[in-house]
Amino acid sequence: MITETVRGARVFREELSPVSFLERAGTVHAERLAAVDGERRFTYAEWRARSRRLASALRRAGLRKDDRVAFLALNSEPLLLAHFGVPQAGGILVAVNTRLTADDVAYIVDHSGASWILHSPELAPQLAGVPPSVRRVDISTEFDALLERGTDDEVDSWLEDEDDVISINYTSGTTGRPKGVMYHHRGAYLNGLAMALHHRLTEDSAYLWTLPMFHCNGWCFTWAGAAVGAAAVCIPAVDPERVWGIFERGEATHFCAAPTVLTMLANHPRAHRLERPVRLFTAGAPPSPAIIGQMAELNFDLVHVYGLTETYGPFTIHETAPSVRAMAAEERARMLSRQGTPHVTAGEVRVVDENMADVPADGETMGEVVFRGNVVMKGYYENPEATAEAFTGGWFHSGDVGVMHPDGRIELRDRKKDIIISGGENISTIEVEQAVA
Repeated sequence: MITETVRGARVFREELSPVSFLERAGTVHAERLAAVDGERRFTYAEWRARSRRLASALRRAGLRKDDRVAFLALNSEPLLLAHFGVPQAGGILVAVNTRLTADDVAYIVDHSGASWILHSPELAPQLAGVPPSVRRVDISTEFDALLERGTDDEVDSWLEDEDDVISINYTSGTTGRPKGVMYHHRGAYLNGLAMALHHRLTEDSAYLWTLPMFHCNGWCFTWAGAAVGAAAVCIPAVDPERVWGIFERGEATHFCAAPTVLTMLANHPRAHRLERPVRLFTAGAPPSPAIIGQMAELNFDLVHVYGLTETYGPFTIHETAPSVRAMAAEERARMLSRQGTPHVTAGEVRVVDENMADVPADGETMGEVVFRGNVVMKGYYENPEATAEAFTGGWFHSGDVGVMHPDGRIELRDRKKDIIISGGENISTIEVEQAVA
């Protein structure tokens, strides 16, 4: 048996971390465009150097392994860069939902134990409850100065354990205080690769940041682009007028968005069929057959994915079979609204009853969707009770109600708490909403 090690690592195994994507891209795709933010443009060689300088600057300022670095920022190059630079320094990134109240922001900063918070200037009022002991950096005026205090030749990006936490993402807190969902380097690496593969990103792709980067680390697309050398186009918010202009000029080839954003785009006065197709992932709620049909008419190649904060974003994907593509438009749209099957690196998904037994794969019998695999969270930060409850029976319990179809694809019907019971029967509010859409 091989027992040789290098710096404590086995010769036949390298610890997985998405930080390695940028390290490689800085060499292989050195001259290619890595990131665009307004008038600022960075090649991969430049961007790798910026990541290293950020890591170096944080370490020189006293950051230690597993220290938390919070970001309250709109989609921007600094926040995207932090997905590499913070873990490269050994820190843990805490990307905070920009729509939260000052009270919730203060809670997250306190609960996570963040020693830094970097922020967009327009979000400064939401830091009202954050104590002065937490170091603040305004990314519009102070971020580049922070990088200048580091170097690009002193940071070792080698990782001791791929199960180390890379980020903490807080849930929405709909049932109480937000919970901190811990992602590890291995899961971020594998989900990043899966997103690049399934979204068909290449070195010629340009990914438009309409999805908030704080949301599940942007479904791990914060790391996916660097894996293949794709460009990232950063915009601070979804402005349909601006987005349509970007598509018309051919400045973006891929994006992700919730169905509500798709509705905004489809109903905008500027909406028209694009000359070149644009590929998109949608999730957050099952898209209605109507919006699926609208996006197809506008030349958007829509792919339905499904997951939760606790699964690094997308866990399942609806891969469209040739037989589905051959269907009439309305029937095809109804098929595409299903959530599909686990993506290539995800793991397993089941639909189970109260006793953890699989429900019949008949497309009718409802049960809870449960997961296990490579891209399930490590647990809730500092909350062992909630972690144990979520992992009852050795599976992560989503709280989503769905059915399993005979072809192995799942379809959501509701949240457990939202199921309507009438005449002794379970009725899905999703079906009701789609019926009246």
